[in-house]
Amino acid sequence: MATLGHASAPPVTADQVKALRQDIQRFLLQYEFGLREIETKLSILRDEFLELHDYNPIEHVSSRVKSPESLLEKVARKGVARDLDSIRAHITDIAGVRVTCSFVADVHRLFSLLTQQDDVTVREVKDYIAHPKPNGYQSLHAVIEIPVFLSTGRTSVPVEVQFRTIAMDFWASLEHKIYYKYDAAVPDQLTTELREAASTAAELDARMARLHRQIHGPQG
Repeated sequence: MATLGHASAPPVTADQVKALRQDIQRFLLQYEFGLREIETKLSILRDEFLELHDYNPIEHVSSRVKSPESLLEKVARKGVARDLDSIRAHITDIAGVRVTCSFVADVHRLFSLLTQQDDVTVREVKDYIAHPKPNGYQSLHAVIEIPVFLSTGRTSVPVEVQFRTIAMDFWASLEHKIYYKYDAAVPDQLTTELREAASTAAELDARMARLHRQIHGPQG
């Protein structure tokens, strides 16, 4: 398996660079295919809900595969060996899907419906809704493996799927912008306000869920 370049390594030839680039492209292409499989599953669930229940639990789906530059940066930051097998084993968010839902109940329902499918294997779950991060962040993270069938045979691809409500997504987007504006050194006052805003977002989720149940009933 190819090894990614290192700053202290001797200069490589043009042919070696070309071969390395091809190895990385093939490596990342598997994650792109894994994303497509997850997006197809989510699309089927969404269409089924619309057809049978006249209700769409998914507000928005976004996805991305890390760029080679972003991947190398994370590999260096985490001290992972630079061969592709080690990267596959230790970097689980190379492919990421974010599912934004209307309500917290939709988050848990979609998580269950996706992860209970026969060809999906759950590697890790972090429930930041039940146990928010100290800064107030809420979301349900799951690292799942999905089979991808290539000309060379079957391979299992890990994909990180994040489920969150609209309110959680709005908060996380703002927190992300603040975090980078202050280069991670966020002033204490802003940190406190962000935690309070997270509580407000959670209260809004609960209130909107109650209104939804009043209008549509507990199964709506």
